[in-house]
Amino acid sequence: MLTWPERSRSRFGSPGTVGALGSWPGAAVADCEASPGPGAFPSASPALYGSALRTPGPAVMLWGWAGVGLFVLCVGLALAEVTSAYPTSGALYYMADRLGGRRWGWYTGWLNLLGLLGAIAGIDYGAALFTGAFLNLQYGVVPTPGLTFVIFLCILLLHAALNLFGVRLVSVLNSVSVWWHLGGVALIVGALAFIPDQHQSPSFVFTEFVNDTGWANPFYVAAVGLLLAQYTFSGYDASAHLSEETSNASVSAARGIVRAIWVSWVAGFALLAGLTFAIQDYAAVQGTATGVPPAQIFIDALGSGGATALLLVVIVAQLFCGNAEVAAASRMVFAFSRDNALPGSALWRKVSSRTQTPVPAVWLSVAVAAVLAIPSLYSATAYGAVTAINVIGITPAYAIPIYLRLRAGNRFQPGPWNLGRWSKPIGWIAVVWVAVVTVLFCLPQKSPVTIDSMNYAVIALAVVLILASAWWYAARRSYGTPSAYGNAREQAEIAEGIV
Repeated sequence: MLTWPERSRSRFGSPGTVGALGSWPGAAVADCEASPGPGAFPSASPALYGSALRTPGPAVMLWGWAGVGLFVLCVGLALAEVTSAYPTSGALYYMADRLGGRRWGWYTGWLNLLGLLGAIAGIDYGAALFTGAFLNLQYGVVPTPGLTFVIFLCILLLHAALNLFGVRLVSVLNSVSVWWHLGGVALIVGALAFIPDQHQSPSFVFTEFVNDTGWANPFYVAAVGLLLAQYTFSGYDASAHLSEETSNASVSAARGIVRAIWVSWVAGFALLAGLTFAIQDYAAVQGTATGVPPAQIFIDALGSGGATALLLVVIVAQLFCGNAEVAAASRMVFAFSRDNALPGSALWRKVSSRTQTPVPAVWLSVAVAAVLAIPSLYSATAYGAVTAINVIGITPAYAIPIYLRLRAGNRFQPGPWNLGRWSKPIGWIAVVWVAVVTVLFCLPQKSPVTIDSMNYAVIALAVVLILASAWWYAARRSYGTPSAYGNAREQAEIAEGIV
């Protein structure tokens, strides 16, 4: 029962369609999702960069990035090992079910789904913020919350449309996305390093601590400030969700997870340092009329022409990543519905015979993401809560299969990509780290705690857990994880990347 060749039956088409993404583009989704963009800047979280400037400041932002990246790499290594044993679209919840039983798989799936949907909202809302900054710079448009939300809805519709065209288009976009991100980071860091006449001192960038949270304890403030880094290092399970459309998935999906993290770790640190060194006026960046502090850094350091060019680079990077996240989340919705784990599963698991894509699952993913971002219309802290939803949803879902793999001991039979004797120590580091950050990001980020400043992520987590528990008692008899895909020969061909 715990052998790695087990496969979920593919419902995206005939066996010949399995591997449609190829080994590189399928794994490239994870590179995009955990690219230096999502939290460091280009992909999802410009608001978090501004928040980090206010609290806890440059020092925690940079050193926190380095420390969080190391722990997340442990999580990624441990998760990649389990992914190699169970490469299916269900990914985390399928692993948990096989290693711990039906209820473990059930709750892992709901947490994973919450995190993926929160990631769509975070990435695409970040793209809307940057688009608003671009419109402000070019045309003097004031980026009000209402306008930003309208832009956000348009971006969601764009990503839904792109995902409905089929996996071939997703494959092309994911391949381009990786190089766009790496090239974009190099361009931004290079421009900010060589064009401005002056830069901040190393002591400012690496030692400046700022606290305007209202909390007096500097350790608490620094811990809460790790959200920027932890949010960036999420979504690296995306290649696992596309395993059934990726050739040689038992190896390429695992490699995609690890590569996504270390590339993001290195490039993201360079990007954060480049941005912070290039700050010309700290107060002006915090109070920018564009609504996006990094955009003000571009303007002050490079002028309006250079700022416009880099904003376009960033917006395209965000659009690439948002599209990849919709692909990953819709496959999770499809896989979970395939096993009757969601209300209305019969609808959400339908697949287009023409494009081989789960059309209803795509629309559900973008619709829920839109709902999650609604509080941003009236709360200045809501965007931070949306990103926290991603962290406290998806991060525990990473740790559950790792914990169950450790609990299984020798009953777990690793796949072709494994950690060998390092499996247990790395696994336990990963589990402990996830437990810490899950509690951390449920805590309030500002004091006093009011309706405007409260952490809505706690409410979202509670709603999902209550809904998951209620639906468990309603659907537990019909819920069942997928059987192995095909016969023994077909499973062997999938493992070798033949089909």
